[in-house]
Amino acid sequence: MREVFRNELDDLATQLVEMSVKVHAAMRLANQSLRSNDLELAEEVIEADAVIDHMQYALDQQAAEMLALQAPVAADLRAVIGSLRMSASLERMGDLARHIAQQVRIRYPESAIPDHFADTFTRMGESGEKIAEATENLLSNPGLTAVPTINAIDEELDELHLSIFAKLAEAPAGSLAPRHIADVTLLSRYYERFGDHAVSVSQKVEYLLTGNWEPYLSKK
Repeated sequence: MREVFRNELDDLATQLVEMSVKVHAAMRLANQSLRSNDLELAEEVIEADAVIDHMQYALDQQAAEMLALQAPVAADLRAVIGSLRMSASLERMGDLARHIAQQVRIRYPESAIPDHFADTFTRMGESGEKIAEATENLLSNPGLTAVPTINAIDEELDELHLSIFAKLAEAPAGSLAPRHIADVTLLSRYYERFGDHAVSVSQKVEYLLTGNWEPYLSKK
C-alpha cells in the first residue's frame, strides 16, 4: 500500500511539471501574438487553455481520492495539499496567458498596445516567459536555488506594472483613447498576477522541502 501511495505522489509531481510546461508555452505564444498582433496565435493560446483546465481537474480529482482513501499525515499530507494548491496557481497562470491572447483578439486588426507602451510590454513579456521557465525548472528539479530567482523576476514585473501607471499619468490629456487606457491597464495586471502565481508555486515547493511557513506568514 505504501509503495502504491508513493507512486501516486510521484504521479502528482509529474502532472504538475506537465502543467508548467503547458503554461510556459501559453505565455510564450501569448507574448508572440501580442507583439506581432497575430490573431492565429492568439486563438491557439485561447483554445489550448482548455487542456490546462482539464489537467488541473484530473490532478485535483486524483489528489482528492488520495486524501479520502489513503488518509496521509505529516509530510505526505503536505505534499498532497501542496499539489492541489500548486495546480490551482498553474491553472490560473494559464488563464492569464489566455486573457492576454483574448485582448489581442478583441482589438484585432488594431494592436492592443499603443506605440508608447510597446517597449514596456516587451520587457513584461520577457519577464513573464522567464518566470514561467523558472517555475517549470523548479517543478522539474525541486530545490531552493530557484526560489530567489522567481522572487526577483516577480519584483521586475511589479516594477513594470507600476511604470505603466506612471506612463498613463504622464500622457498628455486626450492622447490616449479610453480603450487604450483599458487595454494597457488590463494587460499589465495580467502579467503582474502571472508573476504572483509563480511566486505562490515557489512558496509551496519551499514549504514542502523545509516544512517552514513562517517567512510567508511574516509577510502578511
